[in-house]
Amino acid sequence: MRHVIALDVGGTGMKAALVGDDGALLHRARRATGRERGPDAVVAGILDFAAELYAYGAEHHGPPAAAGIAVPGIVDEAHGTAVYAANLGWKDVPLRDLLAERLGVPVALGHDVRTGGLAEGRIGAGRGADRFLFVPLGTGIAGAIGIDGRVESGAHGFAGEIGHVVVRPGGTLCPCGQRGCLERYASAAAVSEAWAAAGGNPDADAADCARAVAAGDPGARRVWQEAVDALADGLVTALTLLDPRTLIIGGGLAEAGEVLFQPLRDAVRRRVTFQKLPSIVPAALGDTAGCLGAGLLARDLLTTTSTPEVDT
Repeated sequence: MRHVIALDVGGTGMKAALVGDDGALLHRARRATGRERGPDAVVAGILDFAAELYAYGAEHHGPPAAAGIAVPGIVDEAHGTAVYAANLGWKDVPLRDLLAERLGVPVALGHDVRTGGLAEGRIGAGRGADRFLFVPLGTGIAGAIGIDGRVESGAHGFAGEIGHVVVRPGGTLCPCGQRGCLERYASAAAVSEAWAAAGGNPDADAADCARAVAAGDPGARRVWQEAVDALADGLVTALTLLDPRTLIIGGGLAEAGEVLFQPLRDAVRRRVTFQKLPSIVPAALGDTAGCLGAGLLARDLLTTTSTPEVDT
């Protein structure tokens, strides 16, 4: 059976799969990223993991035909370079060429959020939508702009960085150097910080806040609503510029379900004037989106009538 290697590299762990032409997951595996050993060891671990996957595929299903890999940070898909990732410590790693040399098959390299967005748009919550925006709310906030089955990377690889849209001018300092960025108010990390401060419990996190909101705690509701309002401001800016048919919200904060989605839909609705209100839906693929998207990138390399789905 023709199949491909799909590999999603995160700050602490790597998720991988062998994916058949029909989308079936033929094999799944996980490894620690090992960032504590330094960037060179991380790269070596990725290459070794990919080689193990190739060997397993060759033994059980025949040699894999291609590979796709999703990585965090700044990614130059056109040149196959992992430009920078603060959480992994690497800089200007020619990861696509290194993997292609090690495996002897074509390799596609993608940004983790854009690759996850590709999967959500094509086989997940955005399936059938010609234009969508995928926004995972995790430690930070990023986005993937989907248009007709592909995901935009932009001219310099920064397309979709909605987390650094300023929603509170002059507000909290962001590591990017700006003040008032969306991710400083509406990420899971920001909600955790605000709720820990409000409740006096340094171990409290966003999930605790969501549970307190559901239980009717007024302090939690204030913290939550501030995050929802900031998120709505950022999303309305994005939909004004991009006019998506569907907004897909994922990441840890989306696990709160309707505790998040009901007030968020209301807040967005209150803010739109001439804009068309998009559907606002939870992501469908969870933490498998990056791996599934990497598989799609690899499978796209095998087609002769289309280019890789992450725009270069």
